[in-house]
Amino acid sequence: MTDTWAGITVSGNEVVVVSVVPLKGGALEVHSDNTLKLATGDRPDAYATMFRRIRDYIKENKITHVALKASAVSGRNATNAHLEAAELRGVVAAAVREGGANVHLARKASLSKTAGSKKVDEYLKDEPFWETKTTGRQLRIGSREAVFVIYGILKSNNDN
Repeated sequence: MTDTWAGITVSGNEVVVVSVVPLKGGALEVHSDNTLKLATGDRPDAYATMFRRIRDYIKENKITHVALKASAVSGRNATNAHLEAAELRGVVAAAVREGGANVHLARKASLSKTAGSKKVDEYLKDEPFWETKTTGRQLRIGSREAVFVIYGILKSNNDN
């Protein structure tokens, strides 16, 4: 049976979730591309709602592995928005595990070293790269980073 992966990035009050199936040759077949917004109002209630949404998504889509972009240390002082995104990332990681998938955390800096000679942001803008590395459903440009986290983790696993 082929594993189904989800790539997840968290920023501010939203979570980007892209599900893919890795193909032979290294391409990723995109099955879905979603953005989940954190509910307004009481933050703990909104976290509980997001937890259930992510957990249920993982179960319903039979996701076996999740590549989650990890928090990174900023060169400047952490803002409230940065800290709240880190809180939400923790909620997402726990929901993924509760949903039954393996969680793979990856920092952006390590992805650059794993993927090749370019920085992550350069890959995200590289149209020919995405034309050769993804098939299936149309991938939104803003969702590329979530897929790149999967690509970097798979590449790292294959190189070891």
